[in-house]
Amino acid sequence: MGADLEMEGNDSLPLLSGLSGERLIYAITIPLSTSIILANLVIILGIAWNRQLHNTPNYFFLSLLVADLCTGVALPFIPLMGLNRELSLNSCMVAHIFPNFLFLAFLFNLVMVHYERYICIVDPLHYNNLWMHRSFPVALLTVWAPPLLYASLPAFGWNNWTGPDWNSCCAGSQRAMPLSNCFSNATTCCSYRRVFPNAFIYLEVYGLVLPAILTIACMTGRVLWITRGQLRDICRLHRSVERGTQASDREQRLNLRYTRCVVAVSLTFLACWVPYLIYMHVCIAFLMSDTRWNSTTHIVLSCTGIGSMAVVPLVLGLANKQYTEPAYKLMQKLRDRWRRKTQGPEEVAV
Repeated sequence: MGADLEMEGNDSLPLLSGLSGERLIYAITIPLSTSIILANLVIILGIAWNRQLHNTPNYFFLSLLVADLCTGVALPFIPLMGLNRELSLNSCMVAHIFPNFLFLAFLFNLVMVHYERYICIVDPLHYNNLWMHRSFPVALLTVWAPPLLYASLPAFGWNNWTGPDWNSCCAGSQRAMPLSNCFSNATTCCSYRRVFPNAFIYLEVYGLVLPAILTIACMTGRVLWITRGQLRDICRLHRSVERGTQASDREQRLNLRYTRCVVAVSLTFLACWVPYLIYMHVCIAFLMSDTRWNSTTHIVLSCTGIGSMAVVPLVLGLANKQYTEPAYKLMQKLRDRWRRKTQGPEEVAV
């Protein structure tokens, strides 16, 4: 699966105990999850507060923020899917399917937002006639329904639940508990290998996740290329009007702004997408070789990889002053009120 490829290999005895693994996961993901949730709430409230932002493009971005908020809530539970736990069949399915659905919905929403903004720049004349603007509910259904359907396939039978004997899985993850207790009260060993077959994982990674990331990267690169061409045309027209051959201060400022934009986009891609791509391909490599690797390594990679990807909408949102203006005004009011309270006693004392 694209969001939680945690590999233990044939030998299911983990190198890190389940309790220690959970503590490490919570230690990494809880601060990151809290930051993602709070930042999304700030941007969502900023859009809801400003009525000028109540339009279709911002509704798409609002859907992305909701998906990112849900991903932030589910972030501590996604790496847990790599640990073998004692759960019932239904609980095990929900524990794996629901976070995977939220992850895929987040990815689909991210592609939709990039595509909508890409068309705005590439073909502005037909931008208002886009099908997603004329049929917003259908577009919204497009980014939420397919992830739910695909993520639910294991619940409809595409799983390894009746596969090989999983007693060693439970014994390996619950060494402190007698093996007889592992199957009492209708509970059994819950592992991602029982829920997601290898074919399901390969299809999600190379059929959904990787094409979506490449599509976003290509659209972003195309926009930067178009922007560079428009900047050259502006500079050429400016020189023809000024009748000069040297670059003016305005041209230098435009070039500097474009350079900053390219650097910001490049750093965002490196910081947000590269860790997840590394994590995903390392996990696939271990899955194909069916070997065992250090639990601490894959926990750290999964937490940082998925968490860094969830930061992408926050970068897009916090870069827009219209989204953050209500929060900025509120902070200013609180700061002014605090200053008046602190300055009042000092004036009385004088």
